[in-house]
Amino acid sequence: MENVAAVVAPHPDDAEIGMGGTIAALTAVRIKVVIIDLTDGEPTPHGSPEIRARETQEASRILGVEHRVLLNIKNREVFDTVDNRKVLATVLREHKPSIIFLPYWEDAHPDHVQACALGEAARFYAKFVKTDLTFEPHYPRKVFHYFCSHLRPKAQPSFVFDISNYIEVKLKSVAAYRSQFIENDKNRWVLDLIRAENAHWGGEIQVSYGEPFICREHIGLRSVESLINA
Repeated sequence: MENVAAVVAPHPDDAEIGMGGTIAALTAVRIKVVIIDLTDGEPTPHGSPEIRARETQEASRILGVEHRVLLNIKNREVFDTVDNRKVLATVLREHKPSIIFLPYWEDAHPDHVQACALGEAARFYAKFVKTDLTFEPHYPRKVFHYFCSHLRPKAQPSFVFDISNYIEVKLKSVAAYRSQFIENDKNRWVLDLIRAENAHWGGEIQVSYGEPFICREHIGLRSVESLINA
């Protein structure tokens, strides 16, 4: 079976900010990454749906992501509803990821909080047998939570992934959202913040740059190599 990872993002740029380096590392070894944007992220001061669509396409190209889905939930009105669960579950059943990445569950932005709840519920819905959902039932094995937070949470991550070889690719993918981080003077500092935060987490595992993740479930190591190199 093909190795697939799904990343659920409340808005375009959240996946890149939270785990762009990890996405680049996955695609570099030909793991299929499906980014599922719940909304188009608009309105914003310097953006438009057309601009954001072009920026998203460019960011995906930079990260090597060939599969990106927009669910077109209204920005600022993301809710964990039954209808939204079914729509997201259908995408999961279609692409059959073994792991799902969701935003961390504590955030100042309500869309991020709801995206987490929606993603966890859709994972459960995706395995239904007696249902009107299309495609075969599927239950992703693991959920990892990434940080694209409007807070500065002090959460202890379950693990930190080394992105030292991909930090410049990550920052380039974030900068692809020019309307948000280049043309909007108030947000230009975000790129420096991302570099600094990833340097901090890299230092925690004695590498140059890292991205933190949290898992509510236990994580198993299945080889001596994984144990020795942890």
